[in-house]
Amino acid sequence: MGRSRRTLPEELLLLALDPATGTTAQPQSLDLGLAGAQLVELALAGRIAPDGDRIAVVQPRPTGDPTLDCALELLRRRGAPVRAVHWIGGPRLGLRQVYLSHLERCGMVAAVAGQMCGVLPTTRYQATDNAVTREIRGRLDSAIRTGVPPDPRTAALAALAHAVGLGKHLYPGNEGRSSRSRLRDLIRHDPMGGLVAHAVMDVQNGAGAQPRRNQAPAPAGPGPRSGAPEPARGVPMQPRRGAMARAVVH
Repeated sequence: MGRSRRTLPEELLLLALDPATGTTAQPQSLDLGLAGAQLVELALAGRIAPDGDRIAVVQPRPTGDPTLDCALELLRRRGAPVRAVHWIGGPRLGLRQVYLSHLERCGMVAAVAGQMCGVLPTTRYQATDNAVTREIRGRLDSAIRTGVPPDPRTAALAALAHAVGLGKHLYPGNEGRSSRSRLRDLIRHDPMGGLVAHAVMDVQNGAGAQPRRNQAPAPAGPGPRSGAPEPARGVPMQPRRGAMARAVVH
């Protein structure tokens, strides 16, 4: 799809992988970013399009990518355009592991088993071809350094990287401050990427909250907050303790 066989979710995940530790930066927000990256990839493939702050399916034909096609089918079943913030804030956590497993099957990362505190099993992932990550990173660096408007794919990748907080991972310290600022500014070069990136940030800030079904409206003026919306469904929750017995991916 596009100019590369790698999809935006794959590229975002490869950017987030720390080559030294085999863990992912910003793990709590990365699932949201991957859900957003799916939307941008589907838009680049001509399957969906923005409709104000909503996402509309314009071509339901499958892309051939199973994970993207699953998202496309879910969008199609909605029957009407859905707000990007509600889609990204929906119960689609776990995409990080889905894409890590996919990259492992493709031979782009290798899983390394280990233990946490000498007891709990963990799985870390190492990129098998660092040249791929350098190429992805080079596109961002070039857009930041030259100031030349990037192509839509690179602009969307930059917007998503900023939205999930990868700026400090990619351009750390005081010396990276100006690069982080320019990374944020690249958000304006792709409307779809900008829409999705803002939706990712809104969900993290709690703006993706969806009201409970059959919920009565909140009373006007001061009073008990019985009608307040429930917490944003897309904000990553702390894992249950029992889940720590499973493979841990950072």
